[in-house]
Amino acid sequence: MAGSAARDRRRSRRTSAWAVRATAAAACGALALTACAGTKSEGSSSAPGRSGTVAVILPQLISPFWQSYNDYVPKMAKAEHVDALPTVNSNSDSLQQYTDILNELNRGAKGLVIAPVDSSAIEAGLDQARRKGVPVVAVDVAPDKGRVAMTVRADNVAYGEKACDYLGQHVPSGKIVQIEGDLNSVNGRDRSEGFRSCVEKKYPKLEVLDVPAKWESDTAAAKLGTLLGANPDIKGIYLQAGGVYLLPTLQTLKSQNMLKPAGRPGHIVIVSNDGIPLELGAIRKGEIDATVSQPTDAYAKYGLCYIKAAMEGKTFRPGRTDHGSTIVRLPSGILEDQLPAPLVTRRNVDDPHLWGNAFP
Repeated sequence: MAGSAARDRRRSRRTSAWAVRATAAAACGALALTACAGTKSEGSSSAPGRSGTVAVILPQLISPFWQSYNDYVPKMAKAEHVDALPTVNSNSDSLQQYTDILNELNRGAKGLVIAPVDSSAIEAGLDQARRKGVPVVAVDVAPDKGRVAMTVRADNVAYGEKACDYLGQHVPSGKIVQIEGDLNSVNGRDRSEGFRSCVEKKYPKLEVLDVPAKWESDTAAAKLGTLLGANPDIKGIYLQAGGVYLLPTLQTLKSQNMLKPAGRPGHIVIVSNDGIPLELGAIRKGEIDATVSQPTDAYAKYGLCYIKAAMEGKTFRPGRTDHGSTIVRLPSGILEDQLPAPLVTRRNVDDPHLWGNAFP
């Protein structure tokens, strides 16, 4: 009976959260894009308004994070009144993504929403869109170069800093592991930089052991297994992407009899990134301690919101938005809307506003 009651409470929270999100999405459409253009335009919108189909290109679909983003896209497109083509999966291949961009442009797409596989390689595809006069919004990963109307992303340096602070406050000294993403991606670089810089400045008694894993679960499992064998005294782990690293990490720890629940002797403190339902469940079980909830629902919503505005000739400027974020200008000159990404622990894991609790 207790288990049934708990399930009923979780189901009620999910239903309530979906209602809140549906209301917010409808409000965005009713406000005629002020929710994604809250800082107003940089100048007059003299460019002629355009309409037409929008192509949405994903980096991959093996991660639960990107699977959820893929599911949110058509829902948010409908809410924002955007004519979105079926999503395209580039299968973690930057050359394939370039081909995907060309194909969508040749199909007549008038706007592109792209999550780049590689921050540098995406420039060639952006150049093709620019030549055709097609605006682009980048999601999750900022290009190193090239023209985009906006990058919709959270502050990835802050991801690393939040993980560092949590581990530093719960592991006084000793060895901790950072399972890195692909350093060809600005996300991997930012998270690594934020984490390591924070440890060096604030927690000098911690020793960081890096595991370069390129967003590959098999690579993460193999390298972590080897590292644990040579360093059985590891006290903490930071997963830069829970969507691909959570299960292999837990399986590797279990195989070496090192997976101990939180509060028990020998527990390895684990902080992750993404906020997928599996991570939230692992926090409830005590298998991991925290995660940074990367807002996949907001990525889909505001990616489409900004591309619709860009297709209408609107431009943007740095400053606070009306949806709780800040638009900044990166050193490259690219604008980035840095969406909120809260730290999730046992204290707030049941918050119905977390997308991982609302997603079915």
